[in-house]
Amino acid sequence: MNWEVIVKYLPKLLEGAWLTLELVAIAVIAGLILALPMGIARASRHWYVRALPYGYIFFFRGTPLLVQLFLVYYGVAQFDIVRNGPLWPYLRDPYWCAILTMTMHTAAYIAEILRGAIQAVPPGEIEAARALGMSRAQAMLYIILPRAARIGLPAYSNEVILMLKASALASTVTLLELTGMARTIIARTYLPVEIFFAAGMFYLVIAYVLVRGFKLLERRLRVDACQGR
Repeated sequence: MNWEVIVKYLPKLLEGAWLTLELVAIAVIAGLILALPMGIARASRHWYVRALPYGYIFFFRGTPLLVQLFLVYYGVAQFDIVRNGPLWPYLRDPYWCAILTMTMHTAAYIAEILRGAIQAVPPGEIEAARALGMSRAQAMLYIILPRAARIGLPAYSNEVILMLKASALASTVTLLELTGMARTIIARTYLPVEIFFAAGMFYLVIAYVLVRGFKLLERRLRVDACQGR
C-alpha cells in the first residue's frame, strides 16, 4: 500500500467528496419537496388522484438510475425544442443533469415512504382531529404529516444513504465527484487499489456521520415512542 500517494491526493479526494455531498444534499432535499404532494396523493382514496403519481413512481422505481441519467444527459439533447429552449444552458451541463436525475429518482422512493407513513398513522388520531372540528387540510397539516414524518424518518435516512452511494454514477457523465475524481487520479498514478481504498474510506466516513446524525434526530423526535416500541 503506497500511503504517500494517498496523502498526496487527499486534497483532490476531499474536493470530490465535497461535490458528492453537494449532489446528495440538493437531491434529497429537493426530492423530499417534490415527493410531499405525490405521497399525499398516493394515500388518497380516489383512484384518479393516485393514478398520475403512481405512473411517475412506477417509472422511476422500475428503471435503473444509470439509464435515467443517460436519458437526461444524452437523450434530451436530441430534441430541437430543448436545445432552443430556455433550459438548455442547464440541461447541457452534467452537474444540473445529475442533480435533476437524482432528484426525480429519489422523489419516487421518498413518495412511497411518505405514502406508507401516512397510511400508518393510527386512525384514532385522525378521528380525534376531526372530532375537534379540524378540516381534512388541518388534520393533514397538524396531525397526519407530523406523525408521518416521525414514522417515515428511519426509511428516509436509508434513502439518503442509498443516494450517497448512487451518486457515484454521476462520474459517468464526466462529473468529478468522489468516484470521478478517484478514476482521474488512477489514470495518472496507475494505483487503483490505493486510490479506491481512500475513496471508499471517504464514503464510509460520510455514511457514518449521516447515520449518527439521523440517529440523533430520531432520538430527539422520539421516533421509537411514535412507533410504539
